[in-house]
Amino acid sequence: MAKGDPGVTTTRGRRAAPRAKRTAATAGGDPELVQLLTPAGERIESAFGPDGTEYRADFTDEEYRGLYRDLVLVRKLDAEATALQRQGELGLWASLLGQEAAQVGSGRALRRQDMAFPTYREHGVLYCRGIDPIMPLGLFRGVDQGGWDPNEFKFNMYTIVIGAQTLHATGYAMGVHMDGKTGGDDGEAVIAYFGDGATSQGDVNEAFVWASVFNAPLVFFCQNNQYAISEPLERQTRVPLYQRARGFGFPGVRVDGNDVLASYAVTRHALDNARHGQGPSLIEAYTYRMGAHTTSDDPTRYRIASEVEAWQAKDPIARMKAFLEKQKIADAAFFAEVDEQARAESVHLRERVLAMPDPEPVTMFDHVYPHGSPELDEQRAQFSRYLESFEGSAH
Repeated sequence: MAKGDPGVTTTRGRRAAPRAKRTAATAGGDPELVQLLTPAGERIESAFGPDGTEYRADFTDEEYRGLYRDLVLVRKLDAEATALQRQGELGLWASLLGQEAAQVGSGRALRRQDMAFPTYREHGVLYCRGIDPIMPLGLFRGVDQGGWDPNEFKFNMYTIVIGAQTLHATGYAMGVHMDGKTGGDDGEAVIAYFGDGATSQGDVNEAFVWASVFNAPLVFFCQNNQYAISEPLERQTRVPLYQRARGFGFPGVRVDGNDVLASYAVTRHALDNARHGQGPSLIEAYTYRMGAHTTSDDPTRYRIASEVEAWQAKDPIARMKAFLEKQKIADAAFFAEVDEQARAESVHLRERVLAMPDPEPVTMFDHVYPHGSPELDEQRAQFSRYLESFEGSAH
């Protein structure tokens, strides 16, 4: 799976190894959880959703290795960004540690024509869409607005306001439907990412209503990482989040968000349903935020170490590596090569961040309005006079 290939497709040719047909429930998993790869790296032939849909994901050996490479590179780049913030080079960083499989799996499930609306944590999806990973770091360093072209990459700008992107995605998806861009394999689908805490926001529930009644080709992808900053899941809901979809009139499914294969299969199925005109759906990717909410957060204040340790045993990269080893799809040389590539790319990313030029403060006014305004011009002039007052002083 090549870096930056947002249109990679599952192949149904040779499988990694013959295996018995099992469901998540018969394999000892949560019967509500779609799982195709256990924490021990055992492959499950297929799993069924609550509506009886059968999910499976068969890849070539090269594609399996590509998924592993994606997971490792995304984690390493994320770790480098966290280190840069701790050293004062970024103002803030929202780590995806522990959520790599949900993001890489869903990101690789997108077809080229599909549009994604992220929060501020979808660094793995951004990577899968072929966007230079330096882009969000410019935003968090405060030197630019994170300037990729959403139309070129089919990936919208990061959204800081919790849940707001679900309304943006709904409006966009309604436009796709009204323009007649659904109804076939070449149709366009939309995906909106958000966290479990965002489900308590009015914006998200309004998006559910509008998407449902207008049959928008939209997949709501909730990364349930168990905490809305410091608030645990039980403070957000009394029922599993995916069950909320039923009340709005569209299907919902819970997937093991630490399983990259299941995340891919469930997302690809939901997106294909949307592009064929079957309306919205909700995916709850059940995962865990291994680190802090952002680098300004201290998770030790609201969760215990044993809980973190329990989820470390479900690590998405470790289970994919175990699978590759058991099926003899990859050897020690491959893993070493991936680790070296991740190290080199992270070093290169650090060098590029440190080389970013500091923008002139007055440039903050440049892109507020496309054609400016008298009020903005006056604010710019006042700010310029303020800056000039410091010239030659001891300040």
